[in-house]
Amino acid sequence: MTKYDLGIPELDKALGGIQSGTNVVLVGPPMCGKDILVKQILHAGLRDGDGVILVSTGEPGESIFKWCEQHKLGIENYKNRFGIVDCVSKTLGMDVSDTQNIKRASSPVDLTGIGVKISQFFEQFYVKDKLSKARLAVDSLSTMLMYSNLQTVFRFLHVFTGRIKAADALGIYVLEAGMHDDKTVATLKKLFDGVIEIKEENGEFFIKTAGMGSTPGKWMKYEITGPKIVIKGD
Repeated sequence: MTKYDLGIPELDKALGGIQSGTNVVLVGPPMCGKDILVKQILHAGLRDGDGVILVSTGEPGESIFKWCEQHKLGIENYKNRFGIVDCVSKTLGMDVSDTQNIKRASSPVDLTGIGVKISQFFEQFYVKDKLSKARLAVDSLSTMLMYSNLQTVFRFLHVFTGRIKAADALGIYVLEAGMHDDKTVATLKKLFDGVIEIKEENGEFFIKTAGMGSTPGKWMKYEITGPKIVIKGD
């Protein structure tokens, strides 16, 4: 069976690879580098030959490509396999249209439009390009929940977590720690197979994994170094 790596050697070694069809929620506090971790996981997929889709509720698609180019990630070599669903530009009133790599939703509340754009990229990767693997990241669920109720977001996620399973893909979904009540978190977690959790203690950040077919991992300290997080040991 196909497996996916996160692009973080220490976590990948502990997990032994993530089974295809897995949906993972990434939970962490503000300013801990969750957005960088998402890009790191997606970049690992591009290097592995996967199709990659990023749903961005926080920054325009062009800004993401510019960030990748500034950090010399070689993104120009992967543009045929990297799609962004931009939920920001039209909200800001920017006069922009869809491109080959960037499809625009009207806002983070436009879950139907977001779903259509994701489906278009899936069709491109699996049907037209005949790729065997794909990754979807939604950054972030918390922004969607600010504009939509829990039931609506749950229905949206239920569709796409199911699609991830059916397509043997990998799904990563970002949730802001401390922003939602326990009922919301518990309800959403039913849809996920595993968790990547981040915490902050005394100005330092730690990460661990649970689920995903492995025993719960230990907390590992990390630092944000340029375009990635780097594990620094215990």
